[in-house]
Amino acid sequence: MAASLTALIIDDEPLARQELQYLLERTGNVHVMAQGTNGIEAVDLIRTHKPDVIFLDVRMPGLDGFAVLKKVLALDRKFQLPQVVFATAFDQYAVKAFEVNAVDYVLKPFDEKRVAKTLEKVRSRVTAAPDAPAPDEAPTRGALAGLVAGAEAKLDALLRMVGEREPVALAQPMTRTGKVVVRAGSRLLLVDGKDICFASIEEGRISVVTRTLEGDSNCRTIEELADQLDSDKFWRAHRSHLVNIEHIREVVPWFKSSYQLRMDDRKNTEIPVSRTQTKRLRELFNL
Repeated sequence: MAASLTALIIDDEPLARQELQYLLERTGNVHVMAQGTNGIEAVDLIRTHKPDVIFLDVRMPGLDGFAVLKKVLALDRKFQLPQVVFATAFDQYAVKAFEVNAVDYVLKPFDEKRVAKTLEKVRSRVTAAPDAPAPDEAPTRGALAGLVAGAEAKLDALLRMVGEREPVALAQPMTRTGKVVVRAGSRLLLVDGKDICFASIEEGRISVVTRTLEGDSNCRTIEELADQLDSDKFWRAHRSHLVNIEHIREVVPWFKSSYQLRMDDRKNTEIPVSRTQTKRLRELFNL
């Protein structure tokens, strides 16, 4: 039987937290001690619970994932950081940066097999981790300072590498125009939000579908796309799907009290409703 692990989940997206906890529990022998919604909470939770592993969102309000780790080290130089798994929607360049620096990652939307593989890696590291030195064998203050400086330098390098790849627009407040850019072939089309049936993400590619066309969004995450659309009309029915409730043609009962949505695009695409969003579906349509 796999060794039991304790974990924290830190992410400002409720759906992401719920889905990740579900996947961790599904893989077995992972106890999620607590969840945090921002970097400030993360620092307190890490120091209080001292888990085996932290699943840490890279981009959060207040302190981002990198700043959280730096803050923990700054508050207590003797604190031994848990294993860290970054949850990210960044491109493969940034992911390689994490790998090179021996930090694991899971891409959003989360994949069950990938989460299971990550847990195997975490378990092997936790098992192989040397015991803490006895008090009389503790490193000198100078040695501790060197270890902390090295960890902070690594985190700074990661942050710079990611920052060099991020669009400047991410740092600017977004203005809602009611239109989104959709790339269809060699054309860049401006599409009214009301005409969008749904958007979906797969392997980092966001597809936008209307009744008359299908193309790719220039957004990097579903959340970024949702920020450009009317929150009263667009609903995150599933971690991989954002739907326009005015373009739902049929609610289809599925197995184990779940549902699928049949959209009114040309293909009558069926979209799953996640386990955590079933209640919201019932509220929307009085089911």
